[in-house]
Amino acid sequence: MRWLLSCLINAVLFMALAGYFHDSFQLTGFVAALEASVMLSILNMLVRPLLILLTLPATVLTMGLFLFVINAITLELTDYLMGDALEINGFGMAIFFAVMMSLVNIIIQKALFEPSRKAKK
Repeated sequence: MRWLLSCLINAVLFMALAGYFHDSFQLTGFVAALEASVMLSILNMLVRPLLILLTLPATVLTMGLFLFVINAITLELTDYLMGDALEINGFGMAIFFAVMMSLVNIIIQKALFEPSRKAKK
């Protein structure tokens, strides 16, 4: 249930980013946003751990900031796999969107999931 909610949140976030940065981030519709969100989630489960393992020295040297580059790579892979339904113009914009998505996801997860954990204690 939490995975599905996370995918829906990311789909809404994709739509918001596409609406606000329409020159750099094109999306054909909400269905494409939902497909991109599911694809990004799958890539984060399968490819991201391998990328983290391969780039561990760079991640340690940058004190974890290289993880934003890894997130941008997974966004670019999602862009490539989605074809014309999702377009991100440039790797710099992918890094920017990775940072934006990380910050918004942290805020939303703290607001939605943290109160339920405190209530269980």
